[in-house]
Amino acid sequence: MSAMDSTLLRPRLLGRATVNVVVAISALYTLLPVLWLLLAASKSRDALFSSSILSFSDFSLVQNVKDLFAMDGGLYGRWYGNSLLYAVLGAALGALVSVACGYAFDKYHFRHKEKLFGLVLAAVMVPQTVLALPLYLIASETGVVNTFWSVFVPVLFNPFGVYLGRIFAQGYVPDEVLEAARVDGAGELTTYVRVSLRMLGPGLVTVFLFQLTAIWNNFFLPMVMLSDQDLYPVSLGLYQWNSQASVSPEYYPVVITGSLLAVLPLILAFALLQRFWRSGLTAGAVK
Repeated sequence: MSAMDSTLLRPRLLGRATVNVVVAISALYTLLPVLWLLLAASKSRDALFSSSILSFSDFSLVQNVKDLFAMDGGLYGRWYGNSLLYAVLGAALGALVSVACGYAFDKYHFRHKEKLFGLVLAAVMVPQTVLALPLYLIASETGVVNTFWSVFVPVLFNPFGVYLGRIFAQGYVPDEVLEAARVDGAGELTTYVRVSLRMLGPGLVTVFLFQLTAIWNNFFLPMVMLSDQDLYPVSLGLYQWNSQASVSPEYYPVVITGSLLAVLPLILAFALLQRFWRSGLTAGAVK
């Protein structure tokens, strides 16, 4: 190898090493809190306040899980079921609505289409916390405050999902296929359900995962809408228990264990749907 080749190779190796160091630091920054949560959830209450929390001794995870589901008459189990209902059903219906709207914006021509889509893009930039008070006033006028519907209905409509739906429709559904279906006599609804929706499968899963994560982590809207503990999602329920922990220390282990269990559905969803999600993110990259 000549001196010139070694001179050119050295900056490349240094750049690769720098990238690897940055990636390693980012991974540690992400994984260390998860490791702490896992270890803390396996400790008894006394061990949580000692310096041995990072050790693998004093394993009490099974007992902590039992205490978690027994606390306050098994309220955590109800919160968990509420979150699954809000998130899974809401994400599924919301993804169908978003993809259908995005498909309509891409494949159909109607008056003021681009202006309406501009409003959708503007809505993407509006923080959800800003909408909480108007949504509460609307729910109050319709009499659905402190009900399942006050939290469930608002999460069905996601402007960012509509934007993604249009991108996926552009990348996955060729206009020639739709024209061929229409020539064969298929109606618009039949064409969408039997032809387009199958092509939009990876995009639908991607929007579903985004919706699932947003709804599962939703906190402010349930806090504004709900006062009945039986309707709380996990996020709001754990917040309430955590606020009580300063007075009643027995809540500390169950809050930590509950936080660990609350992460599992998202990890499971991304692990099972990873193949569709990764292909969905490349929509439009190759046409």
